[in-house]
Amino acid sequence: METALVIGSSGGIGHAVTTALRERGVNVTGLSRRKDGLDVTDETSVKQALSTLDGPFDLIFVATGALEINGAEPEKTIKTVTAQAMMDQFLLNTVGPSLVLKHAVRLLPRRGRSVFAALSARVGSIGDNRLGGWYSYRTSKAALNQMVHGAAIELGRTHKELICVTLHPGTVETAFTAKYADSHPTVPPHEAADNLLRVLDGLSVQQTGQFFDWQGKTIPW
Repeated sequence: METALVIGSSGGIGHAVTTALRERGVNVTGLSRRKDGLDVTDETSVKQALSTLDGPFDLIFVATGALEINGAEPEKTIKTVTAQAMMDQFLLNTVGPSLVLKHAVRLLPRRGRSVFAALSARVGSIGDNRLGGWYSYRTSKAALNQMVHGAAIELGRTHKELICVTLHPGTVETAFTAKYADSHPTVPPHEAADNLLRVLDGLSVQQTGQFFDWQGKTIPW
């Protein structure tokens, strides 16, 4: 891996992934809302930001996302679901990575191994859902998984060695999870980044379109 593009490079995991890649000697381009004004929910913003870049990139890593948006906490009951909270989650967690991939296809090599990876979450697994709740967040991540799975099929026809996957990073010590970690074991961002990159290093093209945790284990849809 020689070149990488990290979307959301100023966030906890995005910054850690950027740092870890640079320590490996990878030439990393980072884009974020905080530093570059990139709004992944706005197609014009995504198109403008990516149109200034020259590929190809061996890795495009999308680290954007949020569990709580505009003060709307994850729902404990269906009674608290609102249209606005659900739409906000879909815009950031599903539409955002979808728009990035749409406009980043030209930056991926048609020959040679490359990876497109987006951060998902285990709670987005329908098969693994035994607790219920967190309706908007869970559903937005399930939709992200479907989008990447579908894109892996389509892009595999033109980019024979492209691997498109979604990743569960575990519970990482960031502002994102501070209120919700509870008794779950957490890892610092740099450790999470190393885990995720190790997973990506070990993937083959036969595993494109799948959903993996930080240990490299497949998560059910």
